[in-house]
Amino acid sequence: MLAYVMRRLASTVLVMGIVAVFVFLLLHLSPGDPAAIIAGDNATSAQIAAIRERLGLNEPLIVQFLRWSGRIVQGDFGISIFSNEPVLRLISQRVQPTVSLALTTIGVAVALAVSFGVLAAWKAGTWIDRCLMAVSVAGFSVPVFVVGYLLIYVFSITLRWLPVQGYVPIEQGVGPWIERLVLPSIALGLAYVALIARITRASMLEVLAEDYIRTARAKGVATAPMLLKHALKNAGVPIVTVIGIGVALLIGGVVITETVFNIPGVGRLVVDAIQKRDYPVIQGVILIFSGVYVLVNLLVDLTYTLLDPRIRY
Repeated sequence: MLAYVMRRLASTVLVMGIVAVFVFLLLHLSPGDPAAIIAGDNATSAQIAAIRERLGLNEPLIVQFLRWSGRIVQGDFGISIFSNEPVLRLISQRVQPTVSLALTTIGVAVALAVSFGVLAAWKAGTWIDRCLMAVSVAGFSVPVFVVGYLLIYVFSITLRWLPVQGYVPIEQGVGPWIERLVLPSIALGLAYVALIARITRASMLEVLAEDYIRTARAKGVATAPMLLKHALKNAGVPIVTVIGIGVALLIGGVVITETVFNIPGVGRLVVDAIQKRDYPVIQGVILIFSGVYVLVNLLVDLTYTLLDPRIRY
């Protein structure tokens, strides 16, 4: 088990190294002179030269990368070009809304999706199965921003049940905090629910056709223990895999969802940084998002060994 964990950790470090190279080259692969792009159309030659000097763009590329990666290892993600604040501080100021939205979305989406998938597999071929899968197809097909605007129109403008936009920190009360996260979580989680539910149904159908499930039924095992204890655990590897893959979908959806619902999270920070071409902020956010995704995939790999001990060998 320890050897397996060490191998996975080594591959994670290698992946993050490759990601760091591409994130660093983001500034240098952009069309034109990065300093001129940052300075704007009306900048003078002296201003462009000053920016190049401040960013160290006059140094050889390998020297720039070594200095940049050395600062990253020490937790220094650079200084924002426009706000003149450390990038890590800007991200830390915006991280609570994003983490709150992501955790509520994942928790609710996984609980609903697995339940829907198990139910659809158990009632395969019935109207329940067809209805659940139709909802899944619709949820995966409709873009996040369309769902968001529809939810705002129905529940905020027409029914006036929930606020239109914004975010309330949890320190100001759990009720207002949840109230502001309901619509964004539904909008962001709908595609996630659809993806996991369809994979859960397919995996459960395959397991329910196995001989040991038929034997359990013949012995009179109750439906709930048979589905949850015997079938779901053995169908867990594909489900856990798609949950991990869906995190990438979740990270991309956070940017759009926070923009639609005006949530001051990391997604909004990315949008603002792209509009201003604030490269240090863009690099920092991409690197952190990539690290989160790699970490989630590492946890998924380790979860495999709990569901199927043969994998560690």
